Amino acid sequence: MGLLGGDEMNTSRVDNFHRLVQLTLGGLWIIDGLLQLQPAMFSKEFVSNVLAPVIQGQPHLAGSLLRLNENLISVHVGAWNLVFAGVQLLIGFGIIMRPTLKPALAISFAWSLGVWTLGEGFGMLFTGSASPLTGAPGAVILYLALGLIVWPRPIRDNQRRAVSLASHGLLGDRPTTWLWAGLWTVSGILWLLPANLTKGALGAQIIQAGQGQPSWLSSLDNSVGSSLKTSGLHLGVCLFVVSLVIGFGPIVSERRTLFVVIGGALSCVYWVFGQAFGGIFTVFSHGTVTDLNSGPLIVIIGICLVTWKSTEAKMSSGQTCTNNPFVWRPVELEGVMN
Repeated sequence: MGLLGGDEMNTSRVDNFHRLVQLTLGGLWIIDGLLQLQPAMFSKEFVSNVLAPVIQGQPHLAGSLLRLNENLISVHVGAWNLVFAGVQLLIGFGIIMRPTLKPALAISFAWSLGVWTLGEGFGMLFTGSASPLTGAPGAVILYLALGLIVWPRPIRDNQRRAVSLASHGLLGDRPTTWLWAGLWTVSGILWLLPANLTKGALGAQIIQAGQGQPSWLSSLDNSVGSSLKTSGLHLGVCLFVVSLVIGFGPIVSERRTLFVVIGGALSCVYWVFGQAFGGIFTVFSHGTVTDLNSGPLIVIIGICLVTWKSTEAKMSSGQTCTNNPFVWRPVELEGVMN
């Protein structure tokens, strides 16, 4: 059997990384299913701590729908919760196993929309109090987006010299780049909500995120939150501008990696201070954590946009490279692929 050429090896490597992202998504679904099996989730605490809070501030129609859902589940909390856990575990293991990958992803799309609507209250987008710092527009809608990105499809010949993980997915590279822009645009707009521009609003969100957390994290959040008590309009507008730059940077600039890294770093800051690591440290105390929140998902979506190029392709463009035709390096960044 002959050796693969540089482009073929490049595509093969991206295939492997694409599969790794699929496995990561499956693992996240399994984690969510296991979190659903916490003892408190089989009690009224699931209703009072998870479902009831998302009703607050909703417009009448959305609030009525969410209240109906709450009333329905509260009759048989344990049975419903067992179904929820089973579906999420089924999705997770289905994604991990190649023969059931596509059916599991298809189920996850419908499930994500349902959970985002009824479990997360449309990501709280209609309440006027949604904040990117605390996870808006919601983790589960990002599961759907990531599922579209990792849905496998053959790569076209004209994509073999410079490929991203997204180019191997159902959306493809260019639509995923616009999805990234749309995600950060929504985040930017949310920063302009009056609730997020009020003096001390960001600090209050961080302090609230630290409540019930381990002492070290609670102290950290209290310290950072207190330092932002005087922040308001200027910080909100600054985050709005930064969000737009992160979102549209990969579209208007060839240095895509730079904006992906900045976006990933900011998402990690949100995850640590505004989302308290998804509340994972409260699993053995509160017991009503449902997922790891949106921070890690945004990072993974960004990784899917990084463009890779084989050294063979670099040589064809006149760049100096190593003697090994199979060495891979991330391109700084190729811009949106044609």
